[in-house]
Amino acid sequence: MALEPSRGLYLYLRTLNIAMEDSILTDDEASILHVLAVALGIQPSDTALCLSVVRGDEKNPFDDTEFDYAGHHPGDVATYQSALVAALDDEIISEDEWAMLTALRTIVGIQEDQHAMIEEAIHAMADIDSNGVRRLERLKRYLTVCPF
Repeated sequence: MALEPSRGLYLYLRTLNIAMEDSILTDDEASILHVLAVALGIQPSDTALCLSVVRGDEKNPFDDTEFDYAGHHPGDVATYQSALVAALDDEIISEDEWAMLTALRTIVGIQEDQHAMIEEAIHAMADIDSNGVRRLERLKRYLTVCPF
């Protein structure tokens, strides 16, 4: 069954392309991609087909569409925040995760003020979350390596 073009699929494929640049999908990358798939409404049955599209084995559903899925859309900030929190919640943010997060931030057009609001939300969650302190340490490291 062919993939139907949508904003969620567009973001997922663009992010998957970044993850597959080295032809290896790490556990960290898979974790972020899973969070993105859920947030973007990508069905689990479609993720394998998406991987085939990225590898060039299947036709890209966006090749024949005229609609522009790029740019900033409603819900992008929440999607980026979900991916960022997922990356912060594992023990290490790898260079692959940094690249994926930076690419997603660029693709969806997160502005500096929006990123600041996301950081504030993560700080606010830290007080009520058992992973909060460690998440803040990793957020600080991420912002040092990948500043806005």
